[in-house]
This record gives sequence, structure tokens and C-alpha cells, in this order.
Amino acid sequence: MEVIADLVGHQDRVWCVAWNKTGTLLASCGGDKTIRIWGKEGSNWVCKTILTDSHTRTIRRVAWSPCGQYLASGSFDATTCIWDRRGGEFECTATLEGHENEVKSVAWSPSGNYLATCSRDKSVWVWEVDEDDDDFQCAGVLTAHTEDVKNVIWHPEREVLASCSYDNSLMFFVEDSDDWTGSGKLVGHESTVWDLSFNHNGSRLVSCSDDKTMKVWQEYSPGNSEGVPTPDEVAKWKCVCTLSGYHQRAIYSIDWCPLTGLIATACGDDAIRVIREDETALDRRNAPSFNLMDTRHRAHNEDVNCVSWNPKESGLLASCGDDGSVKLWQVTST
Repeated sequence: MEVIADLVGHQDRVWCVAWNKTGTLLASCGGDKTIRIWGKEGSNWVCKTILTDSHTRTIRRVAWSPCGQYLASGSFDATTCIWDRRGGEFECTATLEGHENEVKSVAWSPSGNYLATCSRDKSVWVWEVDEDDDDFQCAGVLTAHTEDVKNVIWHPEREVLASCSYDNSLMFFVEDSDDWTGSGKLVGHESTVWDLSFNHNGSRLVSCSDDKTMKVWQEYSPGNSEGVPTPDEVAKWKCVCTLSGYHQRAIYSIDWCPLTGLIATACGDDAIRVIREDETALDRRNAPSFNLMDTRHRAHNEDVNCVSWNPKESGLLASCGDDGSVKLWQVTST
């Protein structure tokens, strides 16, 4: 794992880095209440633009729409801003209000028809998107978690929403007869679940926690050959692997690369780790094995807050941390 760019500019800790769908732009956000958009000029990565004056407190998360024309930002000021760049420049065209306090995450569905947000107020909101009118209507307020909801992500191929929380659990939500409803709960972590990530086709999910472990969950559809029960004909998720002993402190971020199958983690011990599945395992579906492939100690001078794989360029990884920097890494499978 070699650092190929150290992107400096933020004036406070950086909470999140997010690639657009084509992998040509990287958005970052943080405690300085700004969003920076990074892109390549020649062989160098540079700051293309800085988005300011939208939020009054820390910006915790940014997410690109599938079409790449919109960027959503969630903030500790309890709002979510929608940035539209169809006119060439980014313009804040909508501010979504409703959460009682800090917005912790934002995520677009794969179709772009929905936006999900979650908050310290223990709720997950689903917004219906009308891009033509820059209109966002609340389609559901989900209160299945009993504590602060840390993150929300969408299944890569279906309109299924997953969340994780300070209550140590993960939840799934689906639309049923125009209502959004809980469709499953995963328990097993012994402390806060900070992040979660689907694999390339959504048949697996990996989660990371304050308990210093990673868990890999496998989906079992109705009629599965293993005979795993699926009550009400709803897919069942089951933990098939727990990884412990690799991380010295809480694991804050995890990302499963859709191109290589490598899993990257960001940790409170200032390190980035890359995990690889053992392809020689006898039963990879039901009893997979994962091994530590690489560790970069002191990847940042303080906590590493987020890692994100480029969706198009194999092995290109972005990270950010409490030290205020954004870094790009080239990871080579050995």
C-alpha cells in the first residue's frame, strides 16, 4: 500500500471521502463546514472547488447520486443539503429538514429515486426524489433503532436499505405497499456498529464495530440449498465469519471493493488495513475465511475516519482522518 497523493486544504478533521460513480471526482467533508471536490489535472490530484455556507456545523457525510449530477451532505446542524451541478457549478438547491439533531449519514438508492438519511435522533428517513423539480418528499420515518444511527447504505442492485447503530445492531428496510418498513435485524456485535458495506452484488454484507471486530453476513434467499429457514419468504442474513485480533481500537469505516473483493478498514489506531478472502476455503459461501493482506500503520497522524475504494480504478483507495488530511493510496494485490 503506497501513498500516491496527500490532499491538504481542510482546516479541521475530515470525516468522509466519497467517489462519484465514474471515479473521476472525490468529495470530502469535515469539521471546517466545507466540502472539497478533488479531481485529476494531468498526473496530479487537485482541489477543483470548495462548497461553503450551506451548513452551520460539522459536515459528517457526503454522497453522490448515481447520475453524478447531485451531491448530498449531512451535517451536525440537523440538515441535509442537496447540491446540483447540472448548470456547471455546484449550487445548493434544497435543504432537507426534519431530524431533531445531528445527521450522521446520507445515501442515494441505486436508481436515484430515493435518498436515505440517519441521525443521532435514532431515526432513519427515506426521501422520494423528483429530480425535475428538485423536490424531496419524506416517504418514511423509520424508528426501529433504539440509539444513535451511525450509517445507512443501499443494496447495490435492489431498493433495500441497511443501517447500523449505537444500539449494536444492523437493520434492513424495504418498501411494502407504499410504506417503508423494517425487514430484518442483525445482532452479534458487542458494541456500537460504526459502518457496513455490501459486496459487489449485495449477496454479502460486512460490518465493523467499536468491539474491534468485523463480521461478514451472508444472504440466504427463500428456497436456499442450505435449508436456512426464511419466515414469510423474506431472505435471511446470517453471520458466517467474525474477524478479530487485527485491530487495536474501534473500526470506524469499512469498504468492500466491487472490483477486487478486497476489504479496507479505517481504525482508531491510526491505521488502514486491507483484508482479503481466502479463495482456497472449502465452503466459501457458508464458512468463508478472510486474512489480513496489508497494514499501513500511521496512515494518518490521528484516527482514520473513512476509507473508500474508487469504483473504476482497481486498487485506488481514498482515506481521511482527524489530522485534517485526505490521502490516496495504491493497493496492489500480492
